[in-house]
Amino acid sequence: MFACAALDWFLSQQHHPVGAALFFIAACAGHTFFMVVGLNVLYAWPLPHSVLRYTRKIDILVILAGPALFAYAMGLFDGQGVSWTAGQRGFLLTPYLVFCWILGIFFVPVALVLYHLRPSPAPLVGRSSEIVDVARELGYPPVGRGKQAPLTRLPYNQAFQVNFEQRTFRLPQLPPEWDGLTILHLSDLHFCGTPDRTFFRYVIDRCLDAGTPDLVAVTGDIVDTDKHHRWIVPLLGRLRWQVGGFAILGNHDSWRDPAVIRRRLRKIGFHVLGNTWEGIEVRGRPMIVAGNEFPWFGPEPDLTGCPPAVFRLCLSHTPDRIKWARRNRVDLMLAGHVHGGQIRLPLIGPLFVPSRYSRRYDGGTYFLPPTLMHVSRGLAGQHPLRFNCRPEVTRIVLVSGES
Repeated sequence: MFACAALDWFLSQQHHPVGAALFFIAACAGHTFFMVVGLNVLYAWPLPHSVLRYTRKIDILVILAGPALFAYAMGLFDGQGVSWTAGQRGFLLTPYLVFCWILGIFFVPVALVLYHLRPSPAPLVGRSSEIVDVARELGYPPVGRGKQAPLTRLPYNQAFQVNFEQRTFRLPQLPPEWDGLTILHLSDLHFCGTPDRTFFRYVIDRCLDAGTPDLVAVTGDIVDTDKHHRWIVPLLGRLRWQVGGFAILGNHDSWRDPAVIRRRLRKIGFHVLGNTWEGIEVRGRPMIVAGNEFPWFGPEPDLTGCPPAVFRLCLSHTPDRIKWARRNRVDLMLAGHVHGGQIRLPLIGPLFVPSRYSRRYDGGTYFLPPTLMHVSRGLAGQHPLRFNCRPEVTRIVLVSGES
């Protein structure tokens, strides 16, 4: 009823410059919101790479065309106003114009407020980070020879400024023997030539300078061209762990000969989980480590044969598998894929977040009982663009409820 009253007010004010301008701005905001959310959801599905190459470009063109079409439908330049009469100018655009206005005036502000009021998850009891400008440490920008290398030279690009994050999670169900257990989480390496090898070598070595972790988890999108499989062994082969290293593949890996990627990961000692699970022993206590590469690799993992009272760790490429994790009583899920959006606008936040939940799980830690999920912003990307969203590697420290 309130929306109808507001629309009636606009229709009475549409020839007033201020009223028309407010309606136009709200409609453009709603149009952008609708198209971006639609694109985010579209990218969550395993569509062919040839299709996805063009959908984002088309979506951007449609977003840019929106204001011009709305100005035409509203008659902003001749003062005729919105037409509801069949056959009149802009009539076919009017329903969509009103729909976007409703989104812009109601849903967009609510979505922004809820996004910025997301609570800190209770199990997150400690957090510290160190931002390292790898280009400065190396003495030169490790641009490399990737196809998108020129993008790294854009002003304010943070592609080489890595956030070395440490997060401490208190989990009451954690066995006391595991108090202080460490997991090094790496995601979205996107080996494609940019950044170059020295960038990754520096990051991996610095991770190990903090101590050898108990577990290493790599959550997909390792290779992003057909010729960079050869980087896997010399770079990821530098990693060390006390108990085990585990890896899964992501959607970009599915386009780049995944059998070769899996073989090279196994060669350097990784347990390549796929959509399966393994039982391991950690400090004398059992743990289940599961992989979830769905929907790009199937079938979906089946944990029905797992021991019921064992701690469950899951590596999932996308945070979209959170409902699956909750159904299967996963204790800790590590994910990536969304890159934090890579470009985060002041106040607004990220726009492009390829997830069926759009930007709800764009990066950080989320507690959806019984599952605690950490989503990494990733270390690189097909497009080396990072604005207000630095690359990330995370060292996770687990402490028990008795700690």
